[in-house]
Amino acid sequence: MRRARARARTLISTAVALGGVLAGITPASASAFTAASASASASENTGQGKLTWSSCHDTTTPALQCAMLDVPLDYAHPNGTKIKIKVNRLPATAPKSKRQGPILLNPGGPGDSGLWMPAYISGKLPQDVASAYDWIGFDPRGTNASEPHVTCDAHYFDGERPDYQVSKGTSTAWLEKSAKYAADCAANWSWFLPHMTTVDNARDMDSIRRALGAQKINFYGGSWGTSLGSTYGQLFPSHVRRMVLDSIVGPTISWYDHNILQDKEHQRRFDAFAAWTAKADSVYHLGTDAATVKRKYYQVEDGLRANAVNAAPAPGKIGPAEFEDTFYGGGYNFLRWPRMATVLSAYLTKHDTRPLTIAYNSYAAPGADDGTFPAYNAVQCTENNWPRDWEFWKKDQATVDAVAPFYTYNNMWYNAACMFWPYQGHQAGRLKITGKGLPPVLLFQATEDAATPYQGGVAMHKALPGSKLVVQNGGSFHEILFHGNACLDDTFTAYLRDGSLPSGKGFIAKTCAPEPDPAPVYVNPPAASLTAKAKSALPPTDSEAVHGVR
Repeated sequence: MRRARARARTLISTAVALGGVLAGITPASASAFTAASASASASENTGQGKLTWSSCHDTTTPALQCAMLDVPLDYAHPNGTKIKIKVNRLPATAPKSKRQGPILLNPGGPGDSGLWMPAYISGKLPQDVASAYDWIGFDPRGTNASEPHVTCDAHYFDGERPDYQVSKGTSTAWLEKSAKYAADCAANWSWFLPHMTTVDNARDMDSIRRALGAQKINFYGGSWGTSLGSTYGQLFPSHVRRMVLDSIVGPTISWYDHNILQDKEHQRRFDAFAAWTAKADSVYHLGTDAATVKRKYYQVEDGLRANAVNAAPAPGKIGPAEFEDTFYGGGYNFLRWPRMATVLSAYLTKHDTRPLTIAYNSYAAPGADDGTFPAYNAVQCTENNWPRDWEFWKKDQATVDAVAPFYTYNNMWYNAACMFWPYQGHQAGRLKITGKGLPPVLLFQATEDAATPYQGGVAMHKALPGSKLVVQNGGSFHEILFHGNACLDDTFTAYLRDGSLPSGKGFIAKTCAPEPDPAPVYVNPPAASLTAKAKSALPPTDSEAVHGVR
């Protein structure tokens, strides 16, 4: 641990004093591996093991089966070191003549578990469609129940963390924290980190296909899952039967620039939340105009700077950073707005912090370790070049913050480990997506999506000839399917049923209306005896849950 701290200090001084050129810590780069992976033949032996299915012992879905699949750490050496991918399956029950093969599922992240998806998504569909597919979930390499489970700093997200706002004098603390995290990852996982890219995960998907004995797969992916799916399609187009991409990461934009787009779109969603709250002043008593509501939000944040709140049952306290983390998810899912407005109202009008602690534990509290953060960094920091000069970040991010203060510095510090990541980004950027050889891909995109802004859906549609773009005009959910919107869900169902695509001939094949805003309700905290239960993290199937976070 002492060596990690020393390395962190070295990285910080290098980034600040020498323009961020990280001398001496660029071993065999991830970029070289990515290029090699992309050129490998789809027909060669990948070295994967076999799937031996057994019951998952899931009392809600007894038919769910689980397995572990051995795959190569490095696909350039298929007979070398192996790692394990956790896979589950909800088998098709239709007559064999009506079965349509496996559909692999990924919710995004990078690194989020897909094990909840087979039961959930199949349960949203008509029986004739659900029964025709083998529904396949998996945990991306290095995450969740796959082995090994990469952990760099189990307590990285424990509160109270330094204030996100650079005006509060916390930049040095965040630089040290971010550099130490990168150093901890390198110290313990240097053998694994270069092999956690989107290309590696796409090759794992093909190992799953091979182990299933399927010539072709179907795929649904949301958020980063759209990057994963399009990457798979680029590498293995002949093995794609049908593909659905929901809430799309643009195929060419750098991850640094993508985050700036997020900052600006999250500001728009925060403005929308403030306007919605102002219309409900009789419920929340936070003001009758959006500007007043936003001032009340920052008033609460200032209060937590002065007196942080106990975060129990989560560790530590809720300070300004934890407060911001509790609120940014409203940009993914506006069904959180009533609880968010209640947090502000209770704090300011009743001096009651229980709604805040419940919301924090439900929305933002850390898990048992740093979760999918190692996978997030391993993907984003290595797939294209990042600026490594803190002076550049400071100036550039201040420009963004001037127009998007709600989320910019929160997002900056979340990504700051890329400034110190021990593997240089790929000079040419992410794998180029051309769609060559792919069947028609069905794309879903909301115009007000904060996490994967609308431009990404447009860019992916242009990159994939023959794709069909369905736009939810005015929609803001991140991952827009399965929220009860018949226009969207029926389009997905028809495609899975028989390959039917929207018939529109324009650039946008079909337009769907948004869901109505939630009703303004004051979310009263439960009785003390129920508080602990109310503070538990949301399951991914909850209506207020968000997927593909960050």
